[in-house]
Parts: sequence; structure tokens; C-alpha cells
Amino acid sequence: MQDQSFQPNFPAAGQPIDELALAEIKGTILAKLRLAIGKDAGMATKHDWYQAAALALRDRIVHRWLTAEKHSYDAGRKRVYYLSLEFLIGRLFTDALNNMGLLKIFEVALGDLGVSLPELRKCEPDAALGNGGLGRLAACFMESMATLSIPAIGYGIRYDYGLFRQIINQGWQQEYPDEWLGFGNPWELQRPEVIYDINFGGGVEHVDDKGRDRAIWHPGETVQAIAYDTPIVGWRGQHVNALRLWSARSPDPLKLDAFNKGDYVSASAEQSRAEAICKFLYPNDESPAGRELRLRQEYFFVSASLQDLIKRHLSSDGQLRSLSSKVAVQLNDTHPSLAVTELMRILVDLHNFRWDEAWKITVATLSYTNHTLLPEALETWPVELFERLLPRHLEIIYRINVQHLALAEARAPGDIDFRASVSLIDEKSGRRVRMGQLAFVGSHRINGVSAMHSDLMRETVFHDLNHLYPGRITNKTNGITFRRWLMLANPKLTDLLRETCGDAVLDDPTQLSLIEARASDVEFQKKFRSVKLHNKMALARLIGERLGIKVDPSALFDVQIKRIHEYKRQLLNIIETVALYQSIKDDPDGNWVPRVKIFAGKAAASYRYAKLIIKLINDVAEVVNNDPAIGGKLKVVFLPDYNVSLAEVIIPAADLSEQISTAGMEASGTGNMKLSLNGALTIGTLDGANIEIRDHVGAENIAIFGMEAGDVMIRRKQGLDASDVIRKSPKLQRAINAIGTGEFSPGDPGRFESIAHALRYLDHYMVSADFDSYYEAQRSVDARWQVAPAWTRASILNVARMAWFSSDRTIREYAEEIWTVPVNPTTPLLPNLRDVAG
Repeated sequence: MQDQSFQPNFPAAGQPIDELALAEIKGTILAKLRLAIGKDAGMATKHDWYQAAALALRDRIVHRWLTAEKHSYDAGRKRVYYLSLEFLIGRLFTDALNNMGLLKIFEVALGDLGVSLPELRKCEPDAALGNGGLGRLAACFMESMATLSIPAIGYGIRYDYGLFRQIINQGWQQEYPDEWLGFGNPWELQRPEVIYDINFGGGVEHVDDKGRDRAIWHPGETVQAIAYDTPIVGWRGQHVNALRLWSARSPDPLKLDAFNKGDYVSASAEQSRAEAICKFLYPNDESPAGRELRLRQEYFFVSASLQDLIKRHLSSDGQLRSLSSKVAVQLNDTHPSLAVTELMRILVDLHNFRWDEAWKITVATLSYTNHTLLPEALETWPVELFERLLPRHLEIIYRINVQHLALAEARAPGDIDFRASVSLIDEKSGRRVRMGQLAFVGSHRINGVSAMHSDLMRETVFHDLNHLYPGRITNKTNGITFRRWLMLANPKLTDLLRETCGDAVLDDPTQLSLIEARASDVEFQKKFRSVKLHNKMALARLIGERLGIKVDPSALFDVQIKRIHEYKRQLLNIIETVALYQSIKDDPDGNWVPRVKIFAGKAAASYRYAKLIIKLINDVAEVVNNDPAIGGKLKVVFLPDYNVSLAEVIIPAADLSEQISTAGMEASGTGNMKLSLNGALTIGTLDGANIEIRDHVGAENIAIFGMEAGDVMIRRKQGLDASDVIRKSPKLQRAINAIGTGEFSPGDPGRFESIAHALRYLDHYMVSADFDSYYEAQRSVDARWQVAPAWTRASILNVARMAWFSSDRTIREYAEEIWTVPVNPTTPLLPNLRDVAG
């Protein structure tokens, strides 16, 4: 069912380019430049050339997209709708070229036109649609669904400015709008005809409708959702799905009477209020206005998405009783939990379903992925805010809760604590609606994202709900798309893998295992090290250009790249850095391994402590990098404005992957997978997917340290005072003293006093408790690094044994076990990786 006029071309090494196809592509690019951009070649800027090339590519993608969509509707296939507040898709140009099999021919075509493809790629901004792992996972999953030919749509918000652009000014994080849409977006297609009304506020009237109570919501405010579609291309261009993002506007964007009176602010006030919904990802929720905006965002995109998918289903099926057999809705984390109440509202209030039947349809249609056990991420909202903003939904929550608590009473008669634990309303915290519990109760499957995380869900945060609804919790360990994180990010390693394993490795990740037999081969190791050195030189150049810091590519590149958060323990890393610096100063002629500590990540704008950690990293870097006494043996780098494109440079260059979260707190992680796939050895706790990585790559090829989750819980019960630990650890005591007394902040000696105090007396994240174990693990890493063949062998084995962590495997499991969606049997790749051993 593919458009035969646009067949993908995946040339083997040395295969000549089709001259006719090459001429056609050059002609299309020039035509786009003239007719769509309005420029002649002689006047065109690099950005003009990028836009023209992207539009030429988009034309080919749209052919596949329309064909795939028609085929899936004609076949009556079940469809997946993936609801996520984040989609960190990164740059799409080379990703789409690669998946369409057109990367080489476009590179040659552009070269013939006097334009460099790598230079054009830099013209494309990263889409500012996410923050970290949650959004990047959603992007990987969308690509894998297309690769597996699963008909799917991703739903989210088209943020004008996304999270924020991070600037480091004198070591402090500062936030600025990320104007990623400043030059337009050639990938999106606006759908001005796709408009849905999203209602807020007002009141609810109950009327008698032939003996049945019927609720009529009279909203006080209406916002319109406008659709923008971006095609997501699967591998080899076989299938294309859509990412549909919603933009907000007022139905009455300008009050002309107020404008004509000269009241220009009031004239556009409603439009400004509506547009605020899609301005920023995660608005600061410290103020009541910020909290209200967060809730408005979540309901806005959930309501628009459900209205859209209901309309699609009715147009193809004609009735809603079959909804769960033709539609699977996945809630990516707790943000879309309002889908439970919104789907009930649509079914009961708008389509006159009886409550019990509507509830069965809702539960059978929805499934929920939990990504964290952190209380702040399991959102709760004040009942008062719900009552004011979403009065009908609060009524629905109350009714769901009555039914739910009746089941709890039947399961545990008279157990008041059990009912309070599972209730959708938290009465102990000032009457708040629990969104995690709502998503759990309203979904037929709830999955964690690593084996350990799913077990902890059963044992901790959802323990009582799991008792009430046994069998709902399942596990789906996260994965990553190898097309982005190996083929595109690390082309030289990909070439070596093709040379060694054959071109089948592009389709079947299990073929990576073929390099295991070469892990100790001297010649293969030499080639492998050459690839790594090439990537490290590229990163060293980038560090020099952006920060003016000269780093040695032959040093050990020690990388921690992720959102800045206390549980991720960048603080543990930088304290170990201080201790190492002090040890080198004590013995500058010692046999020290040259090391570059590389940090990147953003702290939430309102997370002051995380921002203070960023400042500490930069202050330590300022001292260490300018101390001639250590002879350049240690460098510290903080790369600002971490995004997908920066990750694509850092990850292939990494030697050591820092996955050092407090045990029991990281749900999965996917950075750990990307780094291991590219040959970095992991240093980490037994947390999240680190456990499964260890099981696959081998315990001897990973450095595990620190307390396990059970140990952490026991120690917390004993208290958070770490004075005893610090007294027994001279290195830790000295490092904390240096930080707390201002050795790294001489102009403001008390700057990091709060950090030193927390390390001594409030060690909630076990930074002090795990320090000695971490420091010793790092010295073991040093010892291994000094034996190059052994290090290289372990690095190769990490690559060889990572096939199981493909997002294609994860999505196949979702499709088979949660969505009951068949994977297209014509897909000529991706054997079932469930049983592939490391």
C-alpha cells in the first residue's frame, strides 16, 4: 500500500546514487526555494535553503502519510492515541531523511547546489516541546509506533516557548523564552478547520430527562483549540503517523467596541488569557494563578484530544459502544488524568450513556503509565480550584469516588484508613483531588517503566489500590529508538557495526550481538577506540567554542546529563569532584587518570535548591579549571541549554555514564540506555533500568555502588542526620567543609551553607550516606580505564548487549499486552525482542 513513486533508498556502502532521482530532488528543492520561499538561489540564506529542502522532503512524507492513514481506516484497524504533555522530538530534518532512506541522496543533491547538509541541519531549532526523559520517551515511542506500522496519533500542546532557554550567567541559571517558532516550522501543517471548544468555570444544572438525572454544564468561559499536525516517519518510510498539537485562542480574539474606545488592553484581554495556555510548558505553580494555569493546560489538551478522537471514531464506526475495541488511549504520566472524567462527561452528558456502561467503556479504553513515585509528580489539586474551574468534572469525580469507596468497604469492611488511602479525595491535606489515584481507578492497565519501578508501585504508592484492583499493574520497561540514538547520533559507530554485522543491523538490533565475538580482537578494538576518539574530539571542539574551556579528548569523559533534581544527585557527583580535586592537589605527581566531568541539564524555574546546585557546579569549575597546580588532570564543564541536539553530541563521546539517583527514586531512565548503547560504561545505583542494564550487559561491565532501595527506606526511618557518616569519612568531611566555608565562593562565603547543612543533618537523598561507596567506585573506574584493552572490551560488550532496550520492543509489548493492537505483519523487521538475553 505504499506510494511506489517515492521508494526509500538505503544504499549499501559504495552503491552509486540514482542520477534521475538526484536530478528530481535538486529540481524540487529549487522549485520550493522559488515558489514557497520566494527567493532565487543567489539570494537565498542558509535558512531559506533549509526551509526549501525540508519542504521538498515533507512532500514525499505526506504521500506516505496519506496512504498509511487511508489504508488503516479502510482496514478498520484499532488506533492508538498517546496523550502527553511533553514531546521532546528534537530536530526532525535528518531524522526524517534517515528514516525515509534519503539522507545520502539529499546530502549529494544539496552539495551539488553548493549547500552543506550539516550546516543546514544547524538552522533547524530543537522543538521546545519537552523538558527531559518524559518528553523524549514520548518522541521515541511515536517513532517506534510508526516503525511498527501501528496507526497512532500523539496529542499534546503546541507551546509557543516550551520550557525555557537556559543561560548560565556568572554560574547562575537564568531563564529566557525559547523562540523555536521564530522562523516558522516547515514540518507542521495547520488544520484551521479542526477547532474544538474547551469550556471552563460556570455552573452545572441538573434536570429530569424522562426519569433520568441529566447534567447540563453552563460554562463561564470558552477557549478554542486549533490543531497543528506534524508527520512522524517510521523506519524505511513504511508508515507515517501524526503528532497533533493544540494551540489556544479566544473565540472572540478582539473586542472591537473596547478597541474603538481606545481600551486596547481590555480589547484583547480574552485572547491573552486564552493564549497563556500554550505559552510555556510547566508554568511556575508557586502562585495560585500559576496552579490554575497548569490545570487549565491539562484540561485544555485532554478535552481537545478526546473530542478529536471521538469525532474520528464516529466518522469511521458510527457509534460509541465499540470505542474500546477500536481505540486505545495511553496516558503518559499523571498530567492527562482528566481524560477519565472528560471521557465520562462526553459519554454520559453528551451521548446519553448510562453511567455504568460509560464507566466500563472508559476503563476499557484508557491505560496509564506512571513515571515516578515522587509525591509532587502525583499531582493533587485543591477541591476549591476544581469546583471553580471544572465544576462538572468535580461532580463526576465525587460519583466515581462513591462507587470506588463502596468497593473498598466491601473489600475491607470498617477499615477507615484503607478507604482514606484509596480515596480520590485527600481529606488530610485540605481536601485535594488525587490525580494519580484517578488515573489508576479509571484505567484498565497501569504500567511502571522498569521492573523495579513497577514492583515499588505495588509495594508503596499504589499498594492499597493494587489490593483493591489486583492485576491492573504491569511493567513495560522503557526503550529508545536506535535510529536516532545510534544511526544519527553516532554515524561512525554505525558504519563500523554495518561493516562487522552486515546491513541487517539497521533493521534488527539483535544483530548487535555479533560484535561480542570481536570484543577482545585487537584490530576491532583499535577501530572502536578510533570512533570514540573522533566523537570526543567533536565534543571537545564544542566545549571550546561554547565555553572557552580546553579539554583533552584522551581524558576520561565522565558525563551526567539530565534534569537537575536532588534525587538525581548531581550534588553527589560534584562533591566527589571536590574530593578528587583535593586529593590531586595533595599529590599532584600521583598516577591520576585525567578526567573531564561534564554536566548538562535544566532546573525548574521555581526549584531554588536545584539552581543553587548548578551554581555550585559552575563555581567548582571556575576554581578547578584555573588551578595550575593540578596540571589539567581534572576539568569541570557545565554545558548550558541541554536539549536533544546537544545530547546527540555528548552521548557518543561519553566514556562514563553517571546514573547515580537515590535507589528507589528513578523510575527508569533512558539516558542510561542511550549512553550504554554508544559504548559508555555505567556507574550507578541499583535503581530504575540500571538493574536491567546490569542484567543484560553483565555485572562485570557496569560499576554499581551505594545503598539499595530497601536500605534507603530503613535509613530514612532511623533519621536523616548524617553526622555519623561524615565523621567516619575524612574526604567527605573535608569536601563539605570546603563548600560550606566558601572555598569555591570566596566573594560570598555563606553561599552554599544551606547545602553543607543539608548534607550534615538533612540527608534525605542519601548523598552523604552513599559518598564513600561512590568515591571508591570512581577509583575502581580509574583503575579499569588505565587498562585500555579491558576498558574497550567492556565498552564493546555494552553496545553488543543493548538490543533489548529498543523502544520497538517496548511498543510491541504495549501493543500486545495493553492496547491489543496487532503489529503490522508486513513490517520486515524487529523480531520479538522479549527473550533476547544480554
